[in-house]
Amino acid sequence: MDTKEYNTIYFAGGCLWGVQEFLKHLPGVISTEAGRANGTSKTTEGEYDGYAECVKVIFDLKVVSLNKLYDYFFEIIDPYSINKQGDDVGPKYRTAIYSKNQSHLDAASNYINKRSDADKIVVGVELLTNYVPSDPEHQDRLTNHPDDYCHIPLELLHKYKS
Repeated sequence: MDTKEYNTIYFAGGCLWGVQEFLKHLPGVISTEAGRANGTSKTTEGEYDGYAECVKVIFDLKVVSLNKLYDYFFEIIDPYSINKQGDDVGPKYRTAIYSKNQSHLDAASNYINKRSDADKIVVGVELLTNYVPSDPEHQDRLTNHPDDYCHIPLELLHKYKS
């Protein structure tokens, strides 16, 4: 994979099952992986370590811009809610945009600051310091188990699925 062509960003938007199912169908998205951002552990074993449930997204900038990805992400989150999306409550369900690439974070901050509701938005924009892939049963969960709970309404969840 040519790294000049593809970029990686991490979206935390509540339960990762729905976030992954939504993001994987977007134009320009090459692949997705369910995981955990910015916890202290290198494993999924053990006590909660401060992570946010997230989805790693590899995308093609020739097909989709960062701002368009942010538009899509904001369609499926409540950007004013702290540590809660749908019925899921707790710090692991916080909303955030993570990246190892500072230009992605700058673009996210600019995107949020240009919104008319910027003063109410509580979506974090943070450098990714640790990423742990979720266990296999959480990967593509709603593709494999479509009747499982999802906080994203079905008509929105598959809005871009072709």
